[in-house]
Amino acid sequence: MSSSQPFASSPISPAAGRRRRSKFTFKHLSQLGLASTACPLRVVAHIDLDAFYAQCEGVRLGIPEDQPLAVQQWQGLIAINYPARKYGLNRHITITEAKKLCPQLIMQHVATWKEGDEKWAYHKDAFAHIATHKVSLDPYRLESRRILACIKDVLPAPPIQRVEKASVDEVFLDLSAQIHAILLERYPELEGPPPYDDPTECLPRPPTTALEWNTDALVDLDASETEDDDPDWDDVVMLLGSEIVRSVRASIWERLKYTCSAGIARNKMIAKLGSGHKKPNQQTIVRNRAVQHFLGGFKFTKIRNLGGKLGDEAVSTFGTDEVKELLAVSIEQLKSKLGDDTGSWVYHIIRGDDSSEVNARTQIKSMLSAKSFRPTINTSEQAIRWLRIFVADIQSRLVEEGVLENKRRPKTLNLHHRQGAQMRSRQAPIPTGRPIDEALLFDIAKNLLGQIVVDGRAWPCSNLQLSVGGFEDGPTGNHGIGSFLVRGDEAKAMKPSMRGDDHRSGSGEELHPEKRRKIDHGAIHHFFSKRTVSHEDSGDYSDITDENGRPGLRSSSPHSEDTAQLVENDQELAAPIENGTHTRQSELARATDAQAFSTSFHCQRCSKSVEGSNKTEHDDWHLARDLQAQETSANPLSTPSAGSHTSERKTLGRPKASHHGPGQKRVEKGQSQLAFGKL
Repeated sequence: MSSSQPFASSPISPAAGRRRRSKFTFKHLSQLGLASTACPLRVVAHIDLDAFYAQCEGVRLGIPEDQPLAVQQWQGLIAINYPARKYGLNRHITITEAKKLCPQLIMQHVATWKEGDEKWAYHKDAFAHIATHKVSLDPYRLESRRILACIKDVLPAPPIQRVEKASVDEVFLDLSAQIHAILLERYPELEGPPPYDDPTECLPRPPTTALEWNTDALVDLDASETEDDDPDWDDVVMLLGSEIVRSVRASIWERLKYTCSAGIARNKMIAKLGSGHKKPNQQTIVRNRAVQHFLGGFKFTKIRNLGGKLGDEAVSTFGTDEVKELLAVSIEQLKSKLGDDTGSWVYHIIRGDDSSEVNARTQIKSMLSAKSFRPTINTSEQAIRWLRIFVADIQSRLVEEGVLENKRRPKTLNLHHRQGAQMRSRQAPIPTGRPIDEALLFDIAKNLLGQIVVDGRAWPCSNLQLSVGGFEDGPTGNHGIGSFLVRGDEAKAMKPSMRGDDHRSGSGEELHPEKRRKIDHGAIHHFFSKRTVSHEDSGDYSDITDENGRPGLRSSSPHSEDTAQLVENDQELAAPIENGTHTRQSELARATDAQAFSTSFHCQRCSKSVEGSNKTEHDDWHLARDLQAQETSANPLSTPSAGSHTSERKTLGRPKASHHGPGQKRVEKGQSQLAFGKL
């Protein structure tokens, strides 16, 4: 319709004219790059596999996509694909009823562990052997891991990538950081600093008046919004998010032949509701301007974390389960009826406000393998056979979790046993000093079962559960001893620098001086003994030292023979020396020079010459001998005979036979055992 005014020819709508600037700021753009939960431009996606268990069996069996298929567990159905749902099948009907409604239906029983087997398998008659078979969901876990790996492979690497595995068939993606990078690439005007360096300045408007959503299911806008309004940056980021999710879904189909549905919104709660809005194999976009219209059609008991007891309490309190009716309840009423924290949370969640993060940790916290017995089991032998199946089940999942590579490791093993209405539990730590394997877990599980049996009233048993928990990450960054060693060419290159030259560069000083004989003045053994270096220990020469370490002299004291000590195993004195003759002469010269600077005195008691610096020690030696004589006279029964006394004096300072067995320490080089003080 043309305007009556000749100058009014602009194609831009009046609503667009009123909104000349974006309502989002440079600060919001920065928060988008940080994937902040408070950012109004945030984009979160939820990917949900379509009838996952049924798809797994269809892919495994290679059946056509339009073939009706259901997954059977004993006498019930746990999954039905979408072609079969067209016949009115659901999980609440019996197998007989399903066959009547859909005669061409394929029913595949889940894999089971058979009593006595060490690996799960698909058994044709498993449904008839509930007493001896246990359900295994391992095939679905394995496919879930393949799908998760495919999703991560399509997305950029961390930290931009934020993926949370919510369950075996659903995944959350926080696409904010990735979209931020795409925005800066496609719209260079956003890359510069904000005007006046003020982050609260509004962003320029998007340079477009229409967005192409392709085949996405686009939720209608709220009543206060119209499609005539030009898109803002929150619409642009949703469009970019839809492109990313579409590529992820396409990759899953191309590589693994699985279809999935998705929801794209500003937080996890709305995205999860969106993924189930249009199924199968579609994706739904909930723009910020469509949140109220979208949530108004739901029962609030369908909202994540608002079901169960809390949902039942809200329904009984306010008499409704519709979001649009609960919106009329004030926050004060919600707080008074549900409590301050819960009431405030409900008030915001039904308005589409959810600040929960997409947790990048996809690791499990515990593993459980269990069996309900119908009929009951009545012997330990039966229970042990089932424990072996539980252990094999858990061990196979631990291997997938990286326990063999020490990436993660559980700390505890738990056994739960039900007898009648009584449930008893036992727990034991898993030893950290050895690798986890089936034998280790089986031994611990048998011990726990034995504890329960010893307590009495263990049979008949209607349920057994074995679980591991307390997972912790293995050490990272550790290095083996090999990392501190060098080999090959690197080691050869280092050898010259390690050997060095015979002399330091530019000086005559020796780089590695030969090991010299230590001349000890004032050591405690001088109080009681004099030593002689053995000819056998000295190699091709002998060094004979007196009590003061003077070379080439032997004391003529009458006590010298009685108190002489033979130094044994003198390895240090026998160290290799390149020029032995020169070294021996140098040592003798140094020892003679050291003696020349000392002043000696003559001891009247023993008629010996002692260096002046050792006079005090020599007096102490006489004092010790006097004390020994006094103790000997005070204990006449312990006084040795003359012959034995002479023998003891001759062996003074030598290691004596141990009175306490081979654990007794031998006398070290240069030390003596005190003869006095023994009773």
